[in-house]
Amino acid sequence: MAGAAGAAGAAAGSALGSSWGSLRVSPAREQVLLVELNRPHKRNAMGAAFWREMVECFEAIARDPSSRAVVIAGAGSVFTAGIDLEELGREFLAVEGEDAARRAWKLRRKIEEFQETFSVLEKCPKPVIAAVNGACVGAGVDLVSACDIRYCSQDAWFQVKEVDIGLAADVGTLQRLPKILGSQSLVNELALTARKLLAPEALTCGLVSRVFPDKETLLEGALDVAAAIAARSPVAVQGTKVNLVFSRDHPVADGLRFVAAWNMSMLQSEDVLKAAQAALEKRGPEDVVFAKL
Repeated sequence: MAGAAGAAGAAAGSALGSSWGSLRVSPAREQVLLVELNRPHKRNAMGAAFWREMVECFEAIARDPSSRAVVIAGAGSVFTAGIDLEELGREFLAVEGEDAARRAWKLRRKIEEFQETFSVLEKCPKPVIAAVNGACVGAGVDLVSACDIRYCSQDAWFQVKEVDIGLAADVGTLQRLPKILGSQSLVNELALTARKLLAPEALTCGLVSRVFPDKETLLEGALDVAAAIAARSPVAVQGTKVNLVFSRDHPVADGLRFVAAWNMSMLQSEDVLKAAQAALEKRGPEDVVFAKL
């Protein structure tokens, strides 16, 4: 395993560069990367650099053929306290323009750049698993809402905090959370009151699919699932994610047409034959070597 992790680390290094100021990226299993929000001294608050680095990081992961699944977690005792109000408050107050319309135009562009910070998680074809411990506040909910799988520890709690600081959430929560939770009433309540959603309720309402006793078992469980995903055909896994995201936002008929067009080429992959042969021989997908994608 150490040799596999070393090979994965070399591949990750070539794709992701050296390091990020607000993120720490490391190989955690074979073909699995761990991306940590890495400002524990600031409760992983999202400063100015974070919004750019997340886009650069996940665009690099998307291009890296050696990584097939990602776990995103927070360094330290909390996942994230949300936006760094001190840093970003100054940035937004500094928007200039000759009049209100021109200031608004520049502000809109800045908001759209911030939205991309989390949309990049959906656009990355590699599945992303959120492992949340402790607080997940404000923009943290925007982040995990854009992930493919969400787990948390027993001490985790979630809070759509934006109304408490005088704004409507504008980087993904209001758009994605209604498609995750089964109750529009609950979404409205959380967004309008900024109350905390504790781990047991997060499991019951479908925000997370598993709750672990503590951070250690949370990370181990998330990485095990990521490793299981990474062992499957990357053609199948990435195609599945792309089609799930497309179908979430389109009618069934459009989704069927999209997957038909997708599989007219992907069904010609050698991975189909390899996986079918392994199944006939009673071998698991982890026993098959799939080429990089």
